[in-house]
Amino acid sequence: MSWHGIRGHDEVVERFRRALARGRLATSFLFVGPEGVGKRAFALKLAQALLCSAHPESALEPCERCPSCLQVAAGSHPDVDVVAKPKDKSFLPLDLLIGDQDHRMREGLCHRIALKPFMGGRKVAVIDDADHLNAEGANCLLKTLEEPPPRSVLILIGTSPVKQLPTIRSRCQLVRFRPLADDDVAELLLEKQLVSDPAEARRLAAHAEGSLQRALDLADVDLWTFRERLDERLGEPVLDSLELSGAVLSFVEAAGREAPARRARLRLVVGFAVDFFRRVMHRLSGAPIGGDDLVRPSIERAVANGATIDAVAACLDRCLETAEQIDRNANATTLVECWLDDLARISGAARAAGRS
Repeated sequence: MSWHGIRGHDEVVERFRRALARGRLATSFLFVGPEGVGKRAFALKLAQALLCSAHPESALEPCERCPSCLQVAAGSHPDVDVVAKPKDKSFLPLDLLIGDQDHRMREGLCHRIALKPFMGGRKVAVIDDADHLNAEGANCLLKTLEEPPPRSVLILIGTSPVKQLPTIRSRCQLVRFRPLADDDVAELLLEKQLVSDPAEARRLAAHAEGSLQRALDLADVDLWTFRERLDERLGEPVLDSLELSGAVLSFVEAAGREAPARRARLRLVVGFAVDFFRRVMHRLSGAPIGGDDLVRPSIERAVANGATIDAVAACLDRCLETAEQIDRNANATTLVECWLDDLARISGAARAAGRS
């Protein structure tokens, strides 16, 4: 099923449709879920449906042809406000929320959403990258969240509720978005002409963990070459953490000088390790391994070298912990070295226990 091109979120569509039918649409929402599953696209399509001049908002069916729908699609509707973290910033700048120093509370999203709708309907504001709200930015939103302007809808988009301050979580209605099905990811890659080969689309989708953005990030030949090397080392009887740390850091630095690009590549590398240990866990428990054939030899080598479910689970937990630490401005060298040292220690302890 697809709601106006939005795949995989029919349950969320029905939730909003029921709320509108009862006349109980909330004013503040926190959209959470993995990156690249369509949260932002859903928010904009919802804005289109709420502001459509041809269909009643209770139908939640934008006509996509009226002037209002066309303006939302073009990003020029006067009653739709979208802000996002600039690529060169670590946090959402206060200027986007409350104006610069010379225009505090006279510009910015909080000021604009308080104005009357230009076209007589609603005001819809979307804050993308809400994970990157710092304490000061979150506090700036409190008055808007506590005293929402009439006929306004504010949508914050993030990846997890735990990344939001309690003051934000408690004032927003939580909406969870699930990862997309592999078939949906593959079809979106082809529909958007991001990939031309159906087989390649299916391969990327199988490793994308339900995220279209991750699938795009994976469409890099160098990544797959490095992934094979990483899997080979993770499957070896003795993990040389020093050598592997150097290889990982060199590969991450090759992404460019910009910190966001390096963090994105490191996330992918850690994601490959997560995927590897998950598949080893599947192999040890008798479940289907899944994925492509490239990873199978390394998985079989890990099993042959004495991998145990407890050790693999500990390695998997350590990888997931590292993934959470990447965006906390930790020193990359220290982060990678500690991560791989811990994997080597866990694997070594498991082998020692197996020999005793």
